[in-house]
Amino acid sequence: MVIRNAAVKDVETIYSLISRYAQLDKMLFRSKAYIFDNLQMFSVAEIDGQVVGCCALMVIWSDLAEIKSLAVAEEYQNKGIGKALVENAVEQARNLGVEKVFALTLEPAFFEKQGFNIVDKKTLPMKVWSDCARCPKQENCDETAVEKEVRK
Repeated sequence: MVIRNAAVKDVETIYSLISRYAQLDKMLFRSKAYIFDNLQMFSVAEIDGQVVGCCALMVIWSDLAEIKSLAVAEEYQNKGIGKALVENAVEQARNLGVEKVFALTLEPAFFEKQGFNIVDKKTLPMKVWSDCARCPKQENCDETAVEKEVRK
């Protein structure tokens, strides 16, 4: 398995991965335009030349970044791909000098296994909620906030 920065050629696969989970109400939808606009935030997991997972890291502020759009193809789940994508995002954050990484997730146990701690969503800065403004579950959010310190 190779984890690498996403390229233009990966947009269709990233879009398909995210759309599948969005249709299952497990992730926010991302348009192709959004993916192109934010391509530099995405990493992909590749096995034998095939993209099987994706993850984005968005720097929110000088001390905080968010892991977003973590998706692994169904047939490749439970093989360490999601873990590798999260580890890569955490390392990217560390290299950028960000102190903490967080995610809003329906799978907090997965992140806890990666050393994240559950935190109260209210402790996150308002800038975090830009995606929430477009979410249909805004008033009844079922996601859990998790965060991890990543200082060197």
